[in-house]
Amino acid sequence: MQLISFDLEDDYSLIGIHSTEEDYRLAYLLNNYLKFKLTRYKDYLDFHNSTAEFPLFEFKDEANFINYYLINNKYIELVDNQNKEGLFGGNYSTTSYLIPEKKKVDFFLKIEGCNNDKFIQNLVNDLNKISQIITSYAIETTSLKSKENLIF
Repeated sequence: MQLISFDLEDDYSLIGIHSTEEDYRLAYLLNNYLKFKLTRYKDYLDFHNSTAEFPLFEFKDEANFINYYLINNKYIELVDNQNKEGLFGGNYSTTSYLIPEKKKVDFFLKIEGCNNDKFIQNLVNDLNKISQIITSYAIETTSLKSKENLIF
């Protein structure tokens, strides 16, 4: 019996964004400068083996058959540990990452329906013109170890 295998190629492009803005503010800026219509998705992006919840904003450009998703890469959880005394008592925070190998990236812009390198580069150039964005760049999805977190 012959075994047939095939590789599912990534059918999306990914842009990493560095910005100190809050997620809702960055979504507003993208809507304002790039004429997107990002809206907050009703649910968080979460995982069964984690308490982390990542806010998700989406824009479905039906005219061009392109879907845009703005996802926060960091989730900071405040742990209330007031009941314990001593060295390990008190409040502290833990940080979880959507893509742990890209800890310095604040947000990801996932683009489905367009794998055109020129389109992505033009989008990166437009993002870098927004003064509240420190930098943005295309990310090669094949190099990501935890790219399954971007499947939703």
